[in-house]
This record gives sequence, structure tokens and C-alpha cells, in this order.
Amino acid sequence: MGDAVPKAELEDVKRRMAGAIEALKREFSGLRTGRASVSLLEPLSVEAYGAKMPITQVGTISAPEARMLTVQVWDRGLVQAVDRAIRESSLGLNPKVEGQVLRVPIPELSEERRRELVKVAHKYSEQARVAVRNVRRDGMEKLKRSEKDGEISKDEHRHFSDEIQKATDQNIKIVDDTLAHKEREILHV
Repeated sequence: MGDAVPKAELEDVKRRMAGAIEALKREFSGLRTGRASVSLLEPLSVEAYGAKMPITQVGTISAPEARMLTVQVWDRGLVQAVDRAIRESSLGLNPKVEGQVLRVPIPELSEERRRELVKVAHKYSEQARVAVRNVRRDGMEKLKRSEKDGEISKDEHRHFSDEIQKATDQNIKIVDDTLAHKEREILHV
């Protein structure tokens, strides 16, 4: 019959699972590790020109040192708005304004704060695992329907469900490996 339908479904399943992994990596990039990372400030929005704008659209973020971020604000009138956005974020950072440059020291994380961040990382990972499993479930249900409707044979159903399971296992392993790496990063002093 038509192998093209399940192949397209399989590609869709793999694409959606990869999307769950990308979302996890974005979540992790916002978790502080005690080291300066440009991705720490990238999710922040700034009140500028009467609208909320990503901080990356009002200045350049860089990490000149291991424990320091700088934001070069392009418009002098937005320096205070950028300062406020950083201070009011949940990151616990206190920038120092020097003209149009904000220096953002990254303080050492306490052991307690590190443990809290590890718990948050575990929560994000579990959400990613659930997302991958939900994609798997959807793919398996579509395969069952295709077989029931006579679009694919039992053998094709078995083959494609094995492929979906293989993709699921690979993506769950990626989630676990990404979590282990982030955990080491957070706990490294």
C-alpha cells in the first residue's frame, strides 16, 4: 500500500520530538550556573518605545569575563529601562550603569541555590520527557488508525511503531544526557 503516509507521519513524530528537546535546551539556557552566559539575559524583555521588546533588540550582550556580563545599550534613553528589566527579573542580578554600558556581575551561587536550580532542571526535563511520550502516543494512535482503515498492513504497522519507539528512546536519552550535563554545570564550583 502507501508507505508514504506512515513515512511522513514518522518524520513528523521525529520533528516534534526534536522540538521538545529544543524547548528543553532553551529552558536550560535561562538557568543560572554561576558562570556568565549571554543566554542568561536573552529571554528578558525591556519596556522600550511604548512596547515590550527583547533585550537583544535594544543592545548587545557579551560575556567579557567568566563572572561578568555587559549590555551595550544602543539608545542612551533606554539605559534605565534595561537596568530595570534586569533588576526585576527573577535572576537576582544587580547591574552597574556606566554610561551606555551595564556591567552585570554574576554572583557565586550558594549551595542551597544550586540544589534549587537542579530541582528546576529536573522539572524541565520531566516536562520534556512527557512531551516526547505524548508525541509517541499520538504517532502510535495514527498508525493504529491507518492499519484499521486499511492504509497499511500489520507488518508495516509493526515496522513503523518500532521506528517510533526507537525515536522515543533516542530522544529520552538526549533529555537524560542534557539534564546530566546541566546538573554538572550547576553543581560545578
